[in-house]
Amino acid sequence: MAHHSITATPETIHWGHFDASLPPVLRIRPGDTLSIGTVSGSREESERAGDKVLPEHRAIVEQCKPQMGPHILTGPIWIEGAEPGDTLEVQIREIELRQDWGYNSVRPLKGGLPDDFPLTRVMNIPIDRANRTCTLPWGPTIPLRPFFGIMAVAPQAAYGRVSSVEPREYGGNIDNKELVAGSSLFLPVQVEGALFSAGDGHAVQGDGEVCLTALETALTGELTFRLHKAPKTTPGDARVTGGTLRRPRAITPTHYISMAFDPDLDNAAREALRDMISWLGELKGWSALDAYTTCSLACDLHITQIVDGNKGVHAMFPRTLID
Repeated sequence: MAHHSITATPETIHWGHFDASLPPVLRIRPGDTLSIGTVSGSREESERAGDKVLPEHRAIVEQCKPQMGPHILTGPIWIEGAEPGDTLEVQIREIELRQDWGYNSVRPLKGGLPDDFPLTRVMNIPIDRANRTCTLPWGPTIPLRPFFGIMAVAPQAAYGRVSSVEPREYGGNIDNKELVAGSSLFLPVQVEGALFSAGDGHAVQGDGEVCLTALETALTGELTFRLHKAPKTTPGDARVTGGTLRRPRAITPTHYISMAFDPDLDNAAREALRDMISWLGELKGWSALDAYTTCSLACDLHITQIVDGNKGVHAMFPRTLID
């Protein structure tokens, strides 16, 4: 299988939106591995970093403009043979920090407590790549756990151009901190070629991403892509989808994870739980009622984020109880 490499440049990014009509910047085949570089930050954040800004990041903010959302996304990548109804598996093999700084933002009318903090604060935070930590100006040193806040296939063509802010069934701004190296993300393909993109690199984030952003930074990831075709006459791979996938799922070294997104956090929790109950039935043959009871004893519901319009909940079920 081939190994490809791409990084964020003015020619290889789309800024702030998803659109099924975007032309692919690279074509690969299932089984291929991709080294993908991403950057994060507008002119404001990059100017604060001065000469620490990557040259390609500087070129992007000078030559390109955001449309609808703030995220600089590398892609889209065409996956040969991908069709609507298939599932794209993104195996996250490695994620590395590309630079020695990141930023965090508080903005008026945004975040989890907009009425409490009606102000703007954009602060750049040094990153110690050797020790994989960052130290905040008021004291605490935080271990880093990098992941891509956004991994997505293109939305269905009927959506037209949509903002990168809200996560949806095609993935997008998932902001799930569990998607670190060693995990696999499963995305339901919406259009021919899948048109995969990634960005919104996070050095570290708490569940909720409460003030609006994580520690946003530039990352390099090594991803391998597998394609699970939609079942025709036989069931699909239950470990992955059991059939046609409705929403993103993930398998980490320790958990099976279902995810759901909705403006109402209760609705997101219900859908994530329903997906986990269905998945447990596919994996183990348990009845829905038995899976429901098991979830009450062993499944953890986490708030993925509360700041991106569609709030996120992810249900985490230990692999030790299934595998």
